[in-house]
Amino acid sequence: MSAPARPTENATSPDRAAFAEEWQAWHRQKDETFAGPHGFLAITSLNWLDENPTRFPDAPGRWSSTADGVTVLLDEGEELELDGEVLRGRHDFGVLAERASLYPAAGDAVFEVARRGGHDILRPRHPDSALRQSFTGTPAYDPDPRWAVPGRYEAFATPRPTTVGAVVEGLEHVYDAVGRIDFAVDGTSYALTAFEGAAPGTLHVLFTDATSGVTTYAANRSLSVPAPDADGNVTLDFNRATNLPCAYTDLATCPLPPAENRLPLAVEAGELIPTVPAATTRSVPA
Repeated sequence: MSAPARPTENATSPDRAAFAEEWQAWHRQKDETFAGPHGFLAITSLNWLDENPTRFPDAPGRWSSTADGVTVLLDEGEELELDGEVLRGRHDFGVLAERASLYPAAGDAVFEVARRGGHDILRPRHPDSALRQSFTGTPAYDPDPRWAVPGRYEAFATPRPTTVGAVVEGLEHVYDAVGRIDFAVDGTSYALTAFEGAAPGTLHVLFTDATSGVTTYAANRSLSVPAPDADGNVTLDFNRATNLPCAYTDLATCPLPPAENRLPLAVEAGELIPTVPAATTRSVPA
């Protein structure tokens, strides 16, 4: 493989030691959150709900989904708690919005009720899951200020509904693309389609590059981008490119990047392939 394109460091690059220290604190916090008692590494099963009330070995009750939403039927002696309310017998969670999640709890576990790609799912999360207990952290490239690349954001006149695939065969996700980020590496121009970020004004990018499937997770990486300034200037800090949950567990339904976000350069920054990669065969039940 040819040598990767590298951004040129300039006089405004931050002190490398301070930059590395700030990155390490961020990455440590990111891994601690991800591996929290009810984080993605605590998930013990992914269950696709249908109209037949079904009991799963790692969750109380019998669960079903119809056009009226998700329902659980709890036997005598079984209960859940949601937002301070104790649930017994039959409980209707109603119709969930796409990408919404509820987290009823029992004991030290929570039971994520969610809607993904038009399907209702149940994902129990147990703190003693084998994956969480064995997690030792996510490997990553050494932080390098040269991969904090300046860019220019241009908002679309109106958000563009964008359908992307998923790591689960037969599943699709639809996101509103809000604009495009243009940037350059070694004098070559590139662009990334951006979605809305988690915080107001921020942006979210899904991408692959020439390292994908070699040193970084093959399906996707995720990058959060701070809100653009008044002139549309942003910083793409690829040192903070992270794996999505599907890199660690086959119990995730992660989206794939839009086709235009498959970068032809090697972004040797950010998180690497986890030491225990997930299985690759997963699909929506027929």
